[in-house]
Amino acid sequence: MTRPHALLRIGFSYNRTIGMRRLTNTPIDVVVTKDGLVRTLCRQGKNGFVRTLNMEDEDLGAFNLGSGGVAAQIGGGKSVGGFVWPSGMAIDSEENLWISDEGTHKISKISLEGDLIDQWGEHGSDEGQLNRPSGLSFDPEGNLWIADSFNHKIHKFDPSGDHILSVGGLGDAPGQLNMPWGLHVDELGSVYVVDWRNDRVQYFSQDGDLLGCIGESGSGEGQFVRPAGITVDKDGDIYVVDRGNDRVQLFGTDGSFVEQFIGDATLGNQAYNYMVTQVTALRLREMASIEQQKRLRDPISVITDNEGYMYVTDYGSHRIQIYKKETHVLEAHEISDPLRSPSLYTQF
Repeated sequence: MTRPHALLRIGFSYNRTIGMRRLTNTPIDVVVTKDGLVRTLCRQGKNGFVRTLNMEDEDLGAFNLGSGGVAAQIGGGKSVGGFVWPSGMAIDSEENLWISDEGTHKISKISLEGDLIDQWGEHGSDEGQLNRPSGLSFDPEGNLWIADSFNHKIHKFDPSGDHILSVGGLGDAPGQLNMPWGLHVDELGSVYVVDWRNDRVQYFSQDGDLLGCIGESGSGEGQFVRPAGITVDKDGDIYVVDRGNDRVQLFGTDGSFVEQFIGDATLGNQAYNYMVTQVTALRLREMASIEQQKRLRDPISVITDNEGYMYVTDYGSHRIQIYKKETHVLEAHEISDPLRSPSLYTQF
């Protein structure tokens, strides 16, 4: 696979919001299946559940990851059991869900119907052991990379749980990590990891060699406060959830800042249908400024699909905000060589 030579960035507009409190409580991760359905990992209290929605914001059911309590009441349906503190989710080529659990230090393979297929993981700090695993992603060879937050490493395992490689170690030097959280492997095999306490992103080769670094502490362009989630789209653009700054930042393939997303939510169908039956809630919304209601509040994860949609789990507002990317791919002969001192000024 090759990346585009260059892009004409047409726009990246807000598209819609799906989910709401009581339906997608505290969403922490999301995947989109081949049928276009949105599967959301919700961390409500302990245990959690996986909720399925479509792009029209219709609720298509859920299964619980715990054994009862509030999560079971909200999730509905059957319970997989065994989870304590689910933290990340990925999907494999056969469309099985893989979910990490900070509480049990295990990785679980679950069908889309909620059946537990496999589960592995051992708590500890020795080679191949886990201590509060979080983000996870498959590489092009089908191996699973995991952010091992409290061991300050990332690991590569085969799907059976056999350990292949570890990268990192506690510190702030290049190649070291301090509580890594989000993780993504792109289609070329590069491994991007959010270095949470170091307020940066680092990316590595499949052999664990450091390829580059993005960011530093702060609230300016290209700066982070406790970044959480990351993904890379088919164009090679890099998306980072800057959780402490309540935004998502977009970077080009070379790590240069492109733009940010701070949230533009409207009411989704589920939220609208609920609101129109609540006379007091209607009056409160009618009286209040809704400016802050649109914004991202404590976002955690981000993904993109092949149609150009970006999905952000708006954790603090219990919903998913969706944006749509529009670009035109440019060939080498269609654009000049890079400039040494670029600036953009256009009139329309």
